[in-house]
Amino acid sequence: MERLNELRSATPQLTADVEMFHPSQGGRNIPALLGWCCPLMLSSEEPLEGWTAWPLLGDTPLLPGDVWRLGFVFANPDGPEKFLTATEFYLWEMRFVGRAKVVS
Repeated sequence: MERLNELRSATPQLTADVEMFHPSQGGRNIPALLGWCCPLMLSSEEPLEGWTAWPLLGDTPLLPGDVWRLGFVFANPDGPEKFLTATEFYLWEMRFVGRAKVVS
Protein backbone atom coordinates (compact mmCIF):
# COMPACT_ATOMS: atom_id res chain seq x y z
CA MET A 1 0.00 0.00 0.00
CA GLU A 2 2.88 2.37 0.72
CA ARG A 3 4.15 2.09 -2.89
CA LEU A 4 0.66 2.88 -4.22
CA ASN A 5 0.41 5.98 -2.04
CA GLU A 6 3.84 7.09 -3.24
CA LEU A 7 2.79 6.62 -6.87
CA ARG A 8 -0.44 8.58 -6.36
CA SER A 9 1.56 11.64 -5.26
CA ALA A 10 4.75 11.15 -7.32
CA THR A 11 6.11 13.89 -9.54
CA PRO A 12 6.72 12.54 -13.07
CA GLN A 13 10.35 12.33 -14.14
CA LEU A 14 9.22 11.94 -17.77
CA THR A 15 5.97 12.50 -19.68
CA ALA A 16 5.07 10.53 -22.81
CA ASP A 17 2.15 9.77 -25.08
CA VAL A 18 1.68 6.02 -24.61
CA GLU A 19 -0.08 3.64 -26.98
CA MET A 20 -0.82 0.28 -25.41
CA PHE A 21 -0.98 -2.45 -28.02
CA HIS A 22 -4.21 -4.38 -28.45
CA PRO A 23 -3.94 -8.11 -27.62
CA SER A 24 -4.20 -8.88 -31.35
CA GLN A 25 -0.97 -6.86 -31.76
CA GLY A 26 0.77 -8.75 -28.95
CA GLY A 27 -0.32 -6.40 -26.16
CA ARG A 28 -1.58 -7.17 -22.67
CA ASN A 29 -4.84 -9.08 -22.26
CA ILE A 30 -5.73 -7.32 -19.01
CA PRO A 31 -5.68 -3.70 -17.83
CA ALA A 32 -2.64 -2.18 -16.16
CA LEU A 33 -3.46 -0.83 -12.71
CA LEU A 34 -1.74 1.63 -10.38
CA GLY A 35 1.45 -0.07 -9.19
CA TRP A 36 2.13 -1.89 -12.47
CA CYS A 37 5.71 -1.44 -13.61
CA CYS A 38 7.63 -2.61 -16.62
CA PRO A 39 11.00 -2.17 -18.26
CA LEU A 40 11.15 0.65 -20.79
CA MET A 41 13.31 -0.03 -23.83
CA LEU A 42 14.93 2.65 -25.96
CA SER A 43 14.98 0.31 -28.95
CA SER A 44 13.04 -2.67 -30.21
CA GLU A 45 16.26 -4.15 -31.61
CA GLU A 46 18.52 -6.70 -29.92
CA PRO A 47 20.27 -6.52 -27.54
CA LEU A 48 17.40 -5.32 -25.38
CA GLU A 49 18.30 -3.07 -22.47
CA GLY A 50 15.60 -1.84 -20.13
CA TRP A 51 15.06 0.62 -17.30
CA THR A 52 12.33 -0.17 -14.78
CA ALA A 53 9.64 2.48 -14.51
CA TRP A 54 6.14 2.98 -13.14
CA PRO A 55 3.54 4.75 -15.24
CA LEU A 56 1.55 7.12 -13.04
CA LEU A 57 -1.90 5.70 -13.68
CA GLY A 58 -3.88 7.07 -10.77
CA ASP A 59 -7.09 5.14 -10.16
CA THR A 60 -8.05 4.65 -13.81
CA PRO A 61 -6.99 1.34 -15.41
CA LEU A 62 -4.90 1.51 -18.58
CA LEU A 63 -6.69 -0.78 -21.02
CA PRO A 64 -5.25 -2.70 -23.97
CA GLY A 65 -5.53 -0.44 -27.02
CA ASP A 66 -5.65 2.79 -24.95
CA VAL A 67 -3.66 5.90 -25.86
CA TRP A 68 -2.81 8.15 -22.91
CA ARG A 69 -0.42 10.91 -21.91
CA LEU A 70 1.33 9.51 -18.84
CA GLY A 71 4.01 10.51 -16.39
CA PHE A 72 6.66 7.96 -15.40
CA VAL A 73 8.97 7.52 -12.41
CA PHE A 74 12.10 5.40 -12.69
CA ALA A 75 13.70 2.88 -10.37
CA ASN A 76 17.10 3.55 -11.98
CA PRO A 77 18.75 6.91 -11.25
CA ASP A 78 20.01 7.24 -14.86
CA GLY A 79 16.62 6.42 -16.39
CA PRO A 80 15.17 9.92 -16.73
CA GLU A 81 18.32 11.29 -18.38
CA LYS A 82 18.44 8.43 -20.92
CA PHE A 83 14.78 8.75 -21.89
CA LEU A 84 14.47 12.54 -21.95
CA THR A 85 16.87 12.59 -24.90
CA ALA A 86 14.92 9.89 -26.77
CA THR A 87 12.01 10.53 -29.09
CA GLU A 88 10.37 7.11 -28.71
CA PHE A 89 10.54 4.10 -26.42
CA TYR A 90 8.78 0.78 -25.86
CA LEU A 91 7.06 -0.87 -22.90
CA TRP A 92 8.14 -4.46 -22.27
CA GLU A 93 6.41 -7.32 -20.50
CA MET A 94 8.14 -10.44 -21.85
CA ARG A 95 7.19 -8.89 -25.21
CA PHE A 96 6.53 -5.36 -26.44
CA VAL A 97 3.14 -4.27 -25.07
CA GLY A 98 3.26 -0.58 -25.94
CA ARG A 99 5.07 2.29 -27.60
CA ALA A 100 5.53 5.83 -26.35
CA LYS A 101 6.62 9.21 -27.71
CA VAL A 102 8.46 11.48 -25.28
CA VAL A 103 6.73 14.79 -24.57
CA SER A 104 8.95 16.14 -21.77
